[in-house]
Amino acid sequence: MAKTGRPKTEINAEAFEKLCYLQCTLSEIADFFKCSEDTIERWAKREYDATFAEVYKRYSVGGKISLRRWQFRIAEHNTTMAIWLGKQYLGQRDQVEVSAPATESAIEQIARQILNKNEEV
Repeated sequence: MAKTGRPKTEINAEAFEKLCYLQCTLSEIADFFKCSEDTIERWAKREYDATFAEVYKRYSVGGKISLRRWQFRIAEHNTTMAIWLGKQYLGQRDQVEVSAPATESAIEQIARQILNKNEEV
């Protein structure tokens, strides 16, 4: 008996893994292969015996490492990038000094005005 139904969409595993590496979203990957997101989900389950999210996590890590490497290389010659990385990874912050003139506080002024009004009554 002949099989009926739609033929399975061909998805190249190597291309899929590279798209994950590049941090492409599920929607973008589905568009690349000209299929639905559900098709990608089912294919990942058949091909890797794991959910799309699990497979994506496994193959996207390399892209994150590569991106971080490039950021550090750029920071060697770009002060702005070096400052940004310091804030992100080292907890460095800009020091903003706020000072007020040595006068009585607004609360003290209001309290004095209330006391003066009460004394007038």
